[in-house]
Amino acid sequence: MLKQAMKTLSAAALGLSVLAGGMITAVQAADITLRATANSNENDEDYDGLVVFKDYVEKASNGAIEVELFIGTQLCSTGAECLQGIADGSIDIYISTSGGASGIFPYVQVLDLPYLLRDDRIAEAVLTEGTFTRAMREQMLADSGGMIRLMTIGNTGGWRNFANTKREIRSPADMDGLKIRTVVADLPQELVRAMGASPTPIPWPELFTSFQTGVVEGTQNGITDIMGMKFPDAGLKYLTLDGHSYMGALWYMNNDRFMGMDEATRRVVVDGFAALQQATFASPKRKSIAAYKEFAENGGAVYVPTMEEKAQFKEAAEPVFEWFKTNVSGGATFYDLLVAEAAKASDVIDAGAMKDIQ
Repeated sequence: MLKQAMKTLSAAALGLSVLAGGMITAVQAADITLRATANSNENDEDYDGLVVFKDYVEKASNGAIEVELFIGTQLCSTGAECLQGIADGSIDIYISTSGGASGIFPYVQVLDLPYLLRDDRIAEAVLTEGTFTRAMREQMLADSGGMIRLMTIGNTGGWRNFANTKREIRSPADMDGLKIRTVVADLPQELVRAMGASPTPIPWPELFTSFQTGVVEGTQNGITDIMGMKFPDAGLKYLTLDGHSYMGALWYMNNDRFMGMDEATRRVVVDGFAALQQATFASPKRKSIAAYKEFAENGGAVYVPTMEEKAQFKEAAEPVFEWFKTNVSGGATFYDLLVAEAAKASDVIDAGAMKDIQ
């Protein structure tokens, strides 16, 4: 329909195309199809974000932009493979965790550093304000030869918390000797060691059985992942909401594809990613309600550390910060920037809260 309508318009009419209310008129933009993929499923926050993105840009462009969704491993199956697809243009849009991108962009692991972002309000303020994300975008463009563009950072799964099969954890001392599952990466293993526990790299599909057999006794996950994998059935019983790292979701686009669009179209895409970001902020909060209820119904016990107890966890984690700044390329730069942006957001939010409670 759109192509046929375009053929019937005169050149003069095309020259008069204008923006109306921030939306692109159908006569202005050429047909564009964007291929977007997420290595997840339709129950995941990534899918929720993509649905919102697709709906927004298709409507805001009056149908001139079409977004095709590929959920799972149809287009690629690993972070490295998918990011290569972004770089060579076979994939237009992709989302990864920091772990999925750390082999190419090691400094993204700053998002996995513990206790730097106090809560959802701080994390969302930092990521929405844009200074941190734009700095990381510039570094990624430079490191990828101008091919991989970071569009936004949202959330996938809420917060990582410590959970285990053995005992309630209220302080780092309670973690002494526990075998905690990690991925095969240095940073999470450094964190587990700093807490006095024993890091045990285990592939995700093997974790359920590893709980049953005692190969591992704990993990670092959000509640939706814990319940999605039915870990209580394998003996996982104790969950401590220390919220040690925000589960950031990094959304990328092929830079040539993005910059090849006219300015008005790029604005629609950028606004679409802003809508996607807000959807991924909200989705884990809603889904976690039912997940926590189900966890309790399965005999799970949840403990929320006090501010004083959280301070003990952060103090125990101090060696991890120094390790990151010393050993990770670009680590010191992005550590300092994230800490500064978090402090700025905290000052604004806390000042407002003081006014609101008077």
